[in-house]
Amino acid sequence: MDLLTDDSFFNGKISIRQNKLGYRFSVDSVLLASYVKSAAGDKVLDIGTGCGIISLILAYRNPGIEIYGIEVQKSLADLAALNVKNNCMEEQIKIVYTDVKNLKKSMLSGSPDIIVCNPPYRKANSGRVNPDNQRALARHEIMISLPEIFESASRLMDISSKFIMIYPSERIADIIAYMRLSGIEPKCFKFIYSKNNSESKLVIAEGVKGGRAGAKVTAPLVIYKDDGSYTDEVKNMFIP
Repeated sequence: MDLLTDDSFFNGKISIRQNKLGYRFSVDSVLLASYVKSAAGDKVLDIGTGCGIISLILAYRNPGIEIYGIEVQKSLADLAALNVKNNCMEEQIKIVYTDVKNLKKSMLSGSPDIIVCNPPYRKANSGRVNPDNQRALARHEIMISLPEIFESASRLMDISSKFIMIYPSERIADIIAYMRLSGIEPKCFKFIYSKNNSESKLVIAEGVKGGRAGAKVTAPLVIYKDDGSYTDEVKNMFIP
């Protein structure tokens, strides 16, 4: 029995193989990738790349960037590498199987200009832990905590490098506190809402290593219309 599914993205421009029963990417990854603005020549580090979806989207949208996808789970790192190969992006995307806490600049041929991260949302001791190991590690801070993510990112970044993440809005105080402790200054927040008049569940947070104090909050993003379909803004994120 095949344990992988074959899915397509961007009207078939990107093909994705995912685990049928294990970890599968969600709309969060698409929202984060759509927020990132890169320039030709940029080096991007994708922490916790999973099946590689964020790296693939970023590479497709900007063929001039270089991407390193970091993944601590061997099965997911192999899957990401397979997806990179199947999409003929080996020259642009390198998948590295390692714990980001052990990652060195030399393994990236220098510091990244942009770090993106869709980290585990839940603390290790909070809520029910999924019996599926892939899902558990993707959702709970079992192998890495939020402070460790920022510490690792800051160690790899040069001054003015950007760090961009998507995370539960309820933990925004943790984001700001741990960013600043690691020398990354919070610069921009975009709050995400499931529907109009709902509470914000997610936020995209951007910080700059060694940046000056002063942050802005951009226009909010609403994912679904009242009928359950995607809003036009989100629909456009799926257009190549």
